[in-house]
Amino acid sequence: MGINGLDNQPSGGVCRTEEPTADPHTERRDAPQDADQAVGTVQLIEAGCKPPLSSQSPAPDAEVAGMHGQGAGFVPPEGGFGWMVVFAATWCNGSIFGIQNSFGILHMMLVKEHADPDDKTSQFKVAWVGALAMGMIFFCSPVVSMFTDHFGCRKTAVSGATLAFLGLLTTSFANSLSLRYFTYGILFGCGSSFAFQPSLVILGHYFRRRLGLVNGMVTAGASLFSMGIPVLLNKVVEPLGLSRTFQILSLFMLVQALLALTFKPLLPAGGGMGPPGMGPGAAEPQTQSWATAQDGSRWSRVLAGLRKYFNLRVFHIVTYRLWAFGIATAVFGYFVPYIHLMNFVKEEFKDTERDWVLLVCIGASSGVGRLAFGKIGDLLPSLTKIYMQVASFTVMGLMSIMIPQCSVFEGLAVVCVILGLCDGCVLTMMAPIAFELVGPMQASQAIGYLLGLMSVPMTAGPPIAGLLHDYFGNYTVAFSLAGVPPMVGAVVLFFVPLMHSRRQRSQASAEETSTTAHMLPAVPQAAEPKSCSNGDMLPGYTDVETHI
Repeated sequence: MGINGLDNQPSGGVCRTEEPTADPHTERRDAPQDADQAVGTVQLIEAGCKPPLSSQSPAPDAEVAGMHGQGAGFVPPEGGFGWMVVFAATWCNGSIFGIQNSFGILHMMLVKEHADPDDKTSQFKVAWVGALAMGMIFFCSPVVSMFTDHFGCRKTAVSGATLAFLGLLTTSFANSLSLRYFTYGILFGCGSSFAFQPSLVILGHYFRRRLGLVNGMVTAGASLFSMGIPVLLNKVVEPLGLSRTFQILSLFMLVQALLALTFKPLLPAGGGMGPPGMGPGAAEPQTQSWATAQDGSRWSRVLAGLRKYFNLRVFHIVTYRLWAFGIATAVFGYFVPYIHLMNFVKEEFKDTERDWVLLVCIGASSGVGRLAFGKIGDLLPSLTKIYMQVASFTVMGLMSIMIPQCSVFEGLAVVCVILGLCDGCVLTMMAPIAFELVGPMQASQAIGYLLGLMSVPMTAGPPIAGLLHDYFGNYTVAFSLAGVPPMVGAVVLFFVPLMHSRRQRSQASAEETSTTAHMLPAVPQAAEPKSCSNGDMLPGYTDVETHI
């Protein structure tokens, strides 16, 4: 049930399934009138009905318009200037992840510049540069969601792209690893996060009917960057030196800062980001009503704001917690091939000059995988999509173990193609699974928290792999151990649909018993916390007990 259910009720002011005289709470005369009115409004909203018109309550149209930002009748243009926004979003996604996925080449250049023959932990130290940048993109996701809701897409994206540009530019002048941890790992990583997330949100302002097509175009275009930037680095930029390389890469983010000016929001900041009922603004009126019903103090208003931007309600859902734990476990070795693969090829295939081809293979197959598996995922019912992630993580683990076993370059290229396909499948299924687990009202928060949880293991994996290389003198142990976490995470994810189905059956049985009980006259019980099944979050859901 979505928030649009409020608009599908009769215009008489009360729900057809609710008789005013049957509600025991409406017959109380000892409670203050204002409190009764506030609780009654919450009850009607929870029941999916409009509150009755009165001289003290706003008109239904005004209330719905306030909940939807500019109203439920808003229709995106489905084109026009929106295609310029699509191009800007494609450039943003492509430049950020094209640079990140090509860090294997930059890693080799950094090792060559900062290598110390007497230091046996040089691989460990250099790997932190790229790992910090990738980790910060995901770690900042919950905060970026708050900034995007409060300041809007354009201001957030322009500020982030400018920060990323300054990070890459200052990295070109840095002469120590510790300084590059800050300039590339922190500044560029945080800036990329602030530029990346609004580029996805803004698409919902200009497209709804074509949103799937537009996301596919952005994904495919971004994959072209992942294929082209390794060629640029290897053939053109690398001979110029490391400083010039970072300066040229910074131009990508400078262009992105200019393109982000096209992110003109058609819906107000803080409400209606994307389809109706998915932004935090839709839940704000009920949250404010709840705070007012408790007390009108400043502390309650502060708590209401925190509940709006940092909603931890998704962690009350056990299947979401299990899914998030499985994903965070699986990505522990996720970024290892992107950083260490080029150096592995340099050590094992000394005569080849085609090492950059492997990164092109990963980027191309990842783009194909996102498009293909996205279409397949649309055909699968409910949470069976998780089994696609289970299979992908299992294969990714096996392919990581296979990397040091490849004795010919062509075999390694095949492994990289399979890795890219699995990568595309895992990323494409993230949002649909989140919607199934927590419902559309909580999906944005659920994805933000998931990306934040992913940042820690994803950051720690590559440096640990570098430390293992420095200790054993080769990558056999590093790549073999990097394949274990994805398979462990796949085992955890396997049980999520089973637990979800069991909880749904239990909830359906409880609802049937409750329906039978409501048909008989009974004394109202004391208020208890309300429960809600996965995938069926109601707009503005609170813990206020309602009796219909």
